[in-house]
Amino acid sequence: MPGQIVHLEIPADDTASAREFWGSLFGWQFDPFQEGVDYHLTQITDVTGAAISGMEGPGKRGARAYFDVDDANDGAARVRELGGEADEPQPVPATGWFVTCRDPHGNEFGLWQQDPAAPAPAA
Repeated sequence: MPGQIVHLEIPADDTASAREFWGSLFGWQFDPFQEGVDYHLTQITDVTGAAISGMEGPGKRGARAYFDVDDANDGAARVRELGGEADEPQPVPATGWFVTCRDPHGNEFGLWQQDPAAPAPAA
């Protein structure tokens, strides 16, 4: 459903400690996304998940919500029309497309398009 929050990324310098905190707080169980990537996923509901991420870097804080859209390209274009900023859509192979965005006030958020046909990123 467009506009529904489908994913939440929580950055952490120490992802093991963050997984312990959030797992203990809500009973979440985390699984690694991919070997060698400091990104750990949990499923909250049938349509909503979260991740603990070590990918943001020091000094970059704040959880990022991802909102469901029917089309990532159209969503990114609409963000720009409304005065925000949107990066180009990036594929998550066999899963979908994400776009990182900023509203006119600098708040970061993301858009997510479910697409099982999403290709691997171009090398």
